[in-house]
Amino acid sequence: MTGPAAWPGGPRPLGARVCQGPDGLPGTNFALWAGGAEAVELCLFDDDGTEVRHALAEQTDEIWHGFVPGVLPGRRYGYRVHGRWDPWTGARWNPAKLLLDPYARAVDGDFAPDGGPLPAEVYGHVRDWPQQHVADTVRDERDSAPYVPKGVVVGDDAPGGPPRPTTPWAESVIYELHVRGFTMRHPGVPPELRGTYAGLAHPAAVEHLTRLGVTAVELLPVHQFAHEDHLLRRGLRNYWGYNSIGYFAPHSEYAATGTRGQQVGEFRKMVHALHTAGIEVILDVVYNHTAEAGELGPTLSLRGIDNRGYYRLQQDPRRYADFTGCGNTLQTVRPHVLRLITDSLRYWVTEMGVDGFRFDLASALARTATHGVDMLSPFLAAIAQDPVLRGVKLIAEPWDVGAGGYQVGAFPPPWAEWNDRYRDAVRDFWRGALPDVRDLGYRLSGSSDLYGHGSRGPCASVNFITAHDGFTLRDLVSYERKHNEDNGEGNRDGTHDNRSWNSGAEGETDDPDIRALRRRRLRGLLATLLLSTGVPMLVAGDEMGRTQGGNNNAYCQDNATGWVDWSLLDDPGWQALTDLTARLIRLRRAHPVLRRPAFFSGSARPPDGVRDLAWFTPRGEEMTESDWYGPTTALGAYLSGTDLPQRDPRGTPVTDDTFLALLHAGPAPLSFTLPGPPWAAGYELLLDTAREDQDTPPGVRYAAGASIELPERSVLLLRALTTADLRQKTE
Repeated sequence: MTGPAAWPGGPRPLGARVCQGPDGLPGTNFALWAGGAEAVELCLFDDDGTEVRHALAEQTDEIWHGFVPGVLPGRRYGYRVHGRWDPWTGARWNPAKLLLDPYARAVDGDFAPDGGPLPAEVYGHVRDWPQQHVADTVRDERDSAPYVPKGVVVGDDAPGGPPRPTTPWAESVIYELHVRGFTMRHPGVPPELRGTYAGLAHPAAVEHLTRLGVTAVELLPVHQFAHEDHLLRRGLRNYWGYNSIGYFAPHSEYAATGTRGQQVGEFRKMVHALHTAGIEVILDVVYNHTAEAGELGPTLSLRGIDNRGYYRLQQDPRRYADFTGCGNTLQTVRPHVLRLITDSLRYWVTEMGVDGFRFDLASALARTATHGVDMLSPFLAAIAQDPVLRGVKLIAEPWDVGAGGYQVGAFPPPWAEWNDRYRDAVRDFWRGALPDVRDLGYRLSGSSDLYGHGSRGPCASVNFITAHDGFTLRDLVSYERKHNEDNGEGNRDGTHDNRSWNSGAEGETDDPDIRALRRRRLRGLLATLLLSTGVPMLVAGDEMGRTQGGNNNAYCQDNATGWVDWSLLDDPGWQALTDLTARLIRLRRAHPVLRRPAFFSGSARPPDGVRDLAWFTPRGEEMTESDWYGPTTALGAYLSGTDLPQRDPRGTPVTDDTFLALLHAGPAPLSFTLPGPPWAAGYELLLDTAREDQDTPPGVRYAAGASIELPERSVLLLRALTTADLRQKTE
């Protein structure tokens, strides 16, 4: 049904904004950028699905806008955009397709409401055209409105809430989790709240985070996303959510309270609950591509608004430039695309309360008009000058799938980066595959070779051994091969490069020796991560031995494979691993030398010649150049807590204990000589990951220069004692 043309309204802000009209009556102003369009219709939907179309007759600076009186929060809407259909030049306008507003702050409905394949009506081209070589060039005239979700008008509620935690980078411990998967099996969360924002905000869920001591949760994508057709046809769904279609809308399937705008308030309450517990909220965001895929994908939003304006196209503009592996790449050099991204980011900070972002395939965002990656790109420049965004936590996944996309170590301040070189070196060391320890030394001490330029420090390195993508920590010590058969792709998906060792048997086993070895290796891996310089990132469930059955690409496993199994905590062995993780985080929080904001210098300090960082061989001698190049399974790291490069609030230099961390990845015990004076007068054992029982007897001390037995596949942490420490003990 066609209604009257909308009143003129205004071009700012973009999206749907409730306000008063010229006559003082309430209504909503709608504004949509559609640069090459010939006409735009606003489509409003009643509760019974009746559609009323209002022409947006006004256009200002390529923004089509209008005010409709009487439209209040909860009303559903979409757009139909008119223009040329000429795929050979990249023009793909099709007014038969209802389009989701890129600025919609809530979304109601699904692209596959019955759980089956995407309907043919949601494609801009005739999907079943017999001539496949031109399949995407024939326009489909069928109406898609009955088959697609709608945007929802949302009121402007003041965010309020407790103060932000504002945890310094050096004190951060990140915990990557999935909003749905974290609580779906949590016995302490009411069944009706499991898998939702409200479920994550529940005290039972928050209590686990606070008991662990993590300072931030990094949420897998919560922007509204769509399920890919190829998954739906196999009876699967996109679980991880890296298929965004609405950059302002909390994903509606994670809402317990409703999808007509209630999801916005529920998300805010979740953030408030986490902030009250002192936990920051970081969002994993996917601005590099959208759910519309390549030229054979559906027309859901941006493609139908202005295909050439939003996406990178090849020299043949019928085809998409794909640096993401997902069919399309956003054209981030265009001002309106940059505006969409930065407006979205600011919205999540200022109105939804989040504290930072992890950017999926960030190199794709940093590509220029000629498709090369440039650290002076418009996207990075826009973030750097933004008064809101430059002050939040920014984490890059510093690669994409295109040529020149691998950019680890290249992103400028204030960016941090996922450090996959840390992951690979630590995995290889603990499986006995490192030819030497040169790379390991850099990784454990903050990766100064990657980040020691400009004003960057070790906090630029987000250290991780596992992430959502790949094996869980338990699977890393239980499988040598991926087992992705349940994904329905013949086990072809997922990486082959797992750098794992199954400890003697592939998969689960009843062999008590293998099970004990796996738990020992897990303790060593967790200790390595949390004692390393840089910002550690844990994955939800790794601290309790979560397994995916060897699936290293569980992106479509919205089931027990992908969810956290809380029943593991009923097993004393896995509970002990959780307790060890919490203890390691407490150690890190208590000792500034374990979370330095600046790199070690490695230079000798007069008068005794002790260094702030020194490396030792099992002989108790400082490592020489040849030791770094030679094969070894064990080394010691001496971390001096004297004169740390930081000050307390009064400006007084901070000092701390000094530690000796011993790492041994070999299969048999070895003798390790503890460094003698001037390094220490003695040592006190604080941590031994070889022990199933982590209740270390107090007062276990060793003389400086003594040789101790270093258990196989273990990490020992010792506190260096001074003569005064020993005298005090004697007295």
